[in-house]
Amino acid sequence: MLDNKGFDLWADGYDKTVGISDEENSYPFAGYKEILGMIYKKVLEREKPTILDIGFGTGTLTTKLYEKGCEIYGQDFSERMIELAQKKMPNAHLYQGDFSKGLVKPLLQHTYDFIIATYSLHHLSDDAKIQFIQLLKKLLKENGSIFIGDVAFQTRADLEKCQREVMDEWDEDEIYFVIDELKKAFPKMEFTQVSYCAGVLVIKR
Repeated sequence: MLDNKGFDLWADGYDKTVGISDEENSYPFAGYKEILGMIYKKVLEREKPTILDIGFGTGTLTTKLYEKGCEIYGQDFSERMIELAQKKMPNAHLYQGDFSKGLVKPLLQHTYDFIIATYSLHHLSDDAKIQFIQLLKKLLKENGSIFIGDVAFQTRADLEKCQREVMDEWDEDEIYFVIDELKKAFPKMEFTQVSYCAGVLVIKR
């Protein structure tokens, strides 16, 4: 698993790396642009919402929302990625912190129309995902939603099939979403499969 120094080193080439994987329809970023596009459209159905982005990276999605007048809050553990994102969004409220240990205190003092996490929560164990999402739900405003775009599979069998197909490329340090299993904790969760290895989860308040 990459630590914050690893992400700092990867920061400048991150968007290019993701783009190549998406264009080649290859694991793990197949469907990346479509996933971000889906979340972008859903968020902008509300006028100038307040958004919390968990693990925003270089701000690929949040920058577009920022440009549309959304108020942006975010947490990432890479200083370099925060630096790159802050240049694009000078008035955004961006904080450094390891979300596996929770949210930094300033972010706990607000509520949000939308909380988004794209390709970040797979660093948490399945139990930690549930606990963290439960925390995030408490920070939603009325009629708010959590949008998670990530490597995700409807069933454990689907995940194992993908793992066999990509073989050595599979990242053993990442723990991907299995929808049928997560629905035990969030039975009203909605899921849209976008590519063979990724999709969008929606959890409403």
